[in-house]
Amino acid sequence: MNWQDRIEIAPNVLTGKPIIKGTRIAVEFVVDLLARGWSQEDILEEYDHLTSEDIQACLAYASSVLQSERVYLTPD
Repeated sequence: MNWQDRIEIAPNVLTGKPIIKGTRIAVEFVVDLLARGWSQEDILEEYDHLTSEDIQACLAYASSVLQSERVYLTPD
């Protein structure tokens, strides 16, 4: 899955948050729905203009961001 094909950052949409291309739906919103227990089918039923590939792209984007995250421990 190449998330770059489906996710974009448009400074004039949702203050530049990553969104699904052609929508005003933020990646964080889709990931949050999944975290709250929504199934992919629930999301597709409620937001019928999305595809399963869009949802997978949101997860792939989140995974990519987390993989590049660096955590630095500070002494107590």
